[in-house]
Amino acid sequence: MAGFKDHFSAHAQDYRACRPGYPPALFAWLSTLVQRHGAALDLGCGNGQASAGLAGYFATVQALDPSAEQIAQATRHARVTYGVAPAEATGLPAQCADLIIAAQAFHWFDHARFFPELRRLARPGGAFAAIGYGLCRVDAGVDRVIDHLYHVMLGADWPPERVHVEQGYRSLPFPLTELTAPTLQIEERWTLAHLTGYLATWSGVKAHQRRTRKDPLAAIADDLRRAWGKPEEARAIAWPLAMRAGRIA
Repeated sequence: MAGFKDHFSAHAQDYRACRPGYPPALFAWLSTLVQRHGAALDLGCGNGQASAGLAGYFATVQALDPSAEQIAQATRHARVTYGVAPAEATGLPAQCADLIIAAQAFHWFDHARFFPELRRLARPGGAFAAIGYGLCRVDAGVDRVIDHLYHVMLGADWPPERVHVEQGYRSLPFPLTELTAPTLQIEERWTLAHLTGYLATWSGVKAHQRRTRKDPLAAIADDLRRAWGKPEEARAIAWPLAMRAGRIA
């Protein structure tokens, strides 16, 4: 698809296995943004991390991603229908969704083309929410190693769109009547192996490997192991959520 920057298709299975899930409180809040709960639409859905959560509050959920590989790995649910299409040209009928979301995907969109499509898709009273999550936090020692990886080792390897996640999407256009979002975070309990698998899904890590032919995770492995402690011990990890929501006129 023209304009689609595909950073994740080649690693769709790892993405499904190692990415964190969203908290139930997120979907409870999203459901309050609209009065009708007939249909929700998840754009840039990846392998459906948020799609199934929406299905707990909406009669039907349509979930689209431009990557066929991601859709092949998607979490199946009786009320979720998956498809391959970009957010800017979904091919869906007009006024088909009460709530539309983009979870960890809004920064990849072509916003000049996306917002007209968003308005076409929304039913009267519809709302849109862009959700992203920042750097994971464990404790001071582990965080130092992760921050060094993110900012120093991978600084030149992140795609330019990543800065929008760091800025909580505040640097992106949002021509909607904005709604106040709560303070929420993702919480998981992972072993060191699971954390390392998650770090390996970062687009910056993949770009660094292509550019240098070296694995940045191998370079931090000893420091990360010392900071973590017993590798098999599951530890609490948190990701702050950044959200922008708005009413679609």
